[in-house]
Amino acid sequence: MRDDARTGMRTSDEEIHITKVPESFRAFAEEVHKRKEKPKASPQTIAQKLAPAEFNTAMVHFYRGEIQRSNVWRGRLDATTNWAVITAGATLSFVFSSPDNPHFAIPINSILVSIFLFMEARRYRYYEVWANRVRVLETGYFAPMLSHRTIPPDQEWAEHISADLLTPHFTISEWEAVGRRLRANYLWIFILLALCWSLKIYIHPFPIPSTSDVERRVFWEILFQRAQVGLAPGWLVILAGAIFNFIIFFVAFGTLKLRDSSSEVLPLESFEWHPLRQVSEWAESSLKRRNPIRRSKKARQRMRSIHKTEA
Repeated sequence: MRDDARTGMRTSDEEIHITKVPESFRAFAEEVHKRKEKPKASPQTIAQKLAPAEFNTAMVHFYRGEIQRSNVWRGRLDATTNWAVITAGATLSFVFSSPDNPHFAIPINSILVSIFLFMEARRYRYYEVWANRVRVLETGYFAPMLSHRTIPPDQEWAEHISADLLTPHFTISEWEAVGRRLRANYLWIFILLALCWSLKIYIHPFPIPSTSDVERRVFWEILFQRAQVGLAPGWLVILAGAIFNFIIFFVAFGTLKLRDSSSEVLPLESFEWHPLRQVSEWAESSLKRRNPIRRSKKARQRMRSIHKTEA
């Protein structure tokens, strides 16, 4: 009888689980089961789930990071400029310290400064990558929040930054970078080196006299003789220097109309000087290899239209 009673009172494992588990544990288990069934967040869904406060925080930190990158590469630009200035100053000090020191150290230094110029242009292109993102954030995100004017909304700035993060690329051409750094710093260094070289061959070992008619006739002969470098005659050295400086000026003013840079403070007015404008148009059509997406440039044009309408 006792065995039958025990058999009749036996319950299954399922009944024991249902009856003896507390309600709080059962609710916790159901919550864990529901979380496991939810799909995992993908990169596409993470951005859609960001709250406005979270999005603003992410943009602020992203802006600070891009500012830091821009400052680092800006410091590298100053380093190459310092190298060019120091080498030019050291070369001129050596050349003019004694009449016996050779004058061809100045053309050699001009070649070295040209190498620094191309190094700085390459660094400037990298700097523009980060500076472009900063300008897009400033014109598309911060400017509409801070301005009291009615700025047309720019709906493409986030897409531009996203595409640039996925596929980074240079935003300006090589020739624009060379032209900008040349006009900013290096043009004056090349002018100084050319004038100092001319002064060196004129005054050393003694100034060439040019008071009488006879002295004026032999002036160029003495000048060519002093400009001679080894087996190269003086007229060839002077011609090579003139061609070199002409190329420097041509690149400096021929790239004036290449304005894809977003980090420079560009004037609102267009460049109107006729001869150089024709050279700039030729440079824009010939030297510009690609047309990158310029969100900051469009934003600048939009601000110009606002200024014109208010005026």
